[in-house]
Amino acid sequence: MSAVMQACIQMELSEPAGALLSPDMTPQAAVQALVGAGKVQDALKLLARLLPKRYAVAWLCQCARDQVLSPEDKAGASLAEKWVREPNESNRRAAFEFASAGGYKSTGAWLAAAAGWSSGSLAPASQATPVPPPDHLTAYAVVAGINMLAALVIDKFEIRRAGFIEPAMTLLNGAGGGSGGA
Repeated sequence: MSAVMQACIQMELSEPAGALLSPDMTPQAAVQALVGAGKVQDALKLLARLLPKRYAVAWLCQCARDQVLSPEDKAGASLAEKWVREPNESNRRAAFEFASAGGYKSTGAWLAAAAGWSSGSLAPASQATPVPPPDHLTAYAVVAGINMLAALVIDKFEIRRAGFIEPAMTLLNGAGGGSGGA
């Protein structure tokens, strides 16, 4: 199964969006087809899943950089950026714990969750048995974060959300259309 079709299934794209795609499409062509058809939410889901995890989190951080964020949101963004720069377990765990402590209610919590759900374990640090996150969980957090960032200016939500796609297309091209690995 192609990476595009596998990502469609994992990210639960809408039926109308799925009907626009074919197994032989490149990741770039698939995302562009969805954007062109006005299926921006589905395009975000597909894009977030097709990018390698580190690229997806970097994209989310890039989108957050130009926004007016609360101190809590800035803290979550900072933890996500720290993980992008140094994707080690300590930085991932710090991001995960921040997001978890915030109850996934803020933009910052979703920014941190994108990094926190990238690998490792979702179990408490004291638990010996690891609980690895599903491989597509980072993409879910990235999409939630993008939507939260777009909603910072609610009357321009759709325009902002669509605008966030362009910088990631460059990353998708640079990633060679990866399948969301680390």
